Amino acid sequence: MNILVFGKDGQLGRAFKEQLKHSSFQLANNIRFVGRDECDLSNPSQVTDLLNTFQPELILSAAAYTAVDKAESESEKAFSINATAPGLMARYAAQHGAALLHFSTDYVFDGSKQDAYTENDKVNPLGVYGKSKEAGEHAISTAFANSRAGQYAILRTSWVYGDGSNFIKTILRLAKERPALRVINDQYGVPTSAAWLAEVGIHLVLDDGQLRPFASGIYHAVPGGETNWYGLACLAVQTALDAGQHLQASPAAISPIPASEYLLPAPRPMNSRLSTNKLKIEVERLGLVSKLPHWNTLWDEQVCAYVKQLGEN
Repeated sequence: MNILVFGKDGQLGRAFKEQLKHSSFQLANNIRFVGRDECDLSNPSQVTDLLNTFQPELILSAAAYTAVDKAESESEKAFSINATAPGLMARYAAQHGAALLHFSTDYVFDGSKQDAYTENDKVNPLGVYGKSKEAGEHAISTAFANSRAGQYAILRTSWVYGDGSNFIKTILRLAKERPALRVINDQYGVPTSAAWLAEVGIHLVLDDGQLRPFASGIYHAVPGGETNWYGLACLAVQTALDAGQHLQASPAAISPIPASEYLLPAPRPMNSRLSTNKLKIEVERLGLVSKLPHWNTLWDEQVCAYVKQLGEN
């Protein structure tokens, strides 16, 4: 089976590489990881040529334009990468009977809902980044709408961290450099490990190295629990201190502030909580709970393990 992974240099792409590195799996499948150097997703012809040449049976769409603030002034590039490219992948998959696993974001919502968002809630992105990701979702569902071949899953997630730049690493760096920090405490969501997300995605679409029949559609994929940026920062700093890291700032030196005091070019949803009931039902239906050792691990446990691992490297 040919497996094509877009976004090899991103946090999620690196997590997929770790998940798929087992020698027996690599021997049984032809896996290709591509980044910007191999395929510029803002160039539709490059995307189409790669798909037609490699002829994947499974496409893992882990690449995205994620510079949220920069997207406000680079809307054309954001839409090319986040909407046009996934649409081309979806059309290929629908025409050739392939499977597509794509990743989207909490930014497709405006954050005004009081409870956790479900997959059926109306999308209303606030900024260019969210609008481009929502357009990508629409392009994928449209491509498969009139096709009986192929299958797709769009996993919406939030606050991803892994092997790459992310909020947790930034906070720990600042805590080393400064004696005090100010962090937003009125935006809520769920920190999501890229490793956890890749593991869930792989098992959703593959069964012992073969494509698995699953219910096509959008799923929300985040660990259990919820927090805000302030709570995440405090946990990361305390965990690092407990692990023996030398920081100037402690959790007591982190001040909670409202988002209104930290203005950015692009608006953020105040509520990014995502209900995962639909994904839980599908995971149980497919009998995957026993194959996902970290499935029921809460976000804070995963963050603590991640911070400790950072300190060891």
